[in-house]
Amino acid sequence: MNIPTFSRHRRLRRSPALREIFTEAEFSLNDLVLPIFVDEGATDFVPIKSMPGVFRIPESKLESEIERYARAGIRSVMTFGISHHKDHVGTDTWQHAGLVARMASRIKKVAPDMVVMSDTCFCEYTTHGHCGVVHDGEVENDATLVNLGKQAVIAAQAGADVIAPSTAMDGQVAAIRVALDANGLMDTPVFSYSTKFASALYGPFREAAESELKGDRKAYQMNPMNRREAVRESLADEAQGADALMVKPAGAYLDVIRDIREATRLPLGGYQVSGEYAMIKFAAAADAIDESRVVRESIGAIKRAGADLIFTYFALDLAEQGI
Repeated sequence: MNIPTFSRHRRLRRSPALREIFTEAEFSLNDLVLPIFVDEGATDFVPIKSMPGVFRIPESKLESEIERYARAGIRSVMTFGISHHKDHVGTDTWQHAGLVARMASRIKKVAPDMVVMSDTCFCEYTTHGHCGVVHDGEVENDATLVNLGKQAVIAAQAGADVIAPSTAMDGQVAAIRVALDANGLMDTPVFSYSTKFASALYGPFREAAESELKGDRKAYQMNPMNRREAVRESLADEAQGADALMVKPAGAYLDVIRDIREATRLPLGGYQVSGEYAMIKFAAAADAIDESRVVRESIGAIKRAGADLIFTYFALDLAEQGI
């Protein structure tokens, strides 16, 4: 039979072993960062209804929980604090005895090898829920930069390995770098949320962080429809001295991850946010999808797009399942 020449792609898919050795994009626990919520006022774990399986951790039980994560193989956590000492500007974040400092020091005390990334922002620590200093209804960029520097120094002095500013302020990396260096913290890296969209996918995070935000953050977070601007934002942070860049959210912005990957040689992260997590969880609960397969496919897609690190609430599940 005379059959025209064609490629037999199926040859490399015939068996599980063949499929595995020819896999192009893979991820391991080294690639995953687990975001955690630490509640200084809770006496027990507080379930987050919109994020099934995720809890606010009472600060009194933080050490034992971190030890559990370390045993499972988690290598890094991103800390978010649930403050019960909020004010208009978030002054608790730059106190040596404040929650930001305590989270870092308590984690490093029981798990010295755990990489602690300190989310550097104010939304969980302010009464208005915005990410910085508010005056006449507007978030003041430059006043917020001063406070970011204070928070970054406190976190690093307490033991945080990485400072991760998420405020989406112009100049945030430069301001933090100056503050760290002025305090002898030249070796502390800055992992910037360099391309952060004003996304509708953050909804469950507000419940998790007990955010009291009224309004939105569209004046300082990015327009989800802007692809070229997304690259400019990250390259601007690189120019200011960022050691690593991030795209948040990740799943709906794989094109942006790829664009930035091709534009820089810095490490790049993708944050699979609360809404992405919740959609998978609720779809799985409705028997609409296979949760385990979809989790791996979605995280694998972020890796395939070009991210080196993936921030995901599924990290512990994957660790306990042995990836």
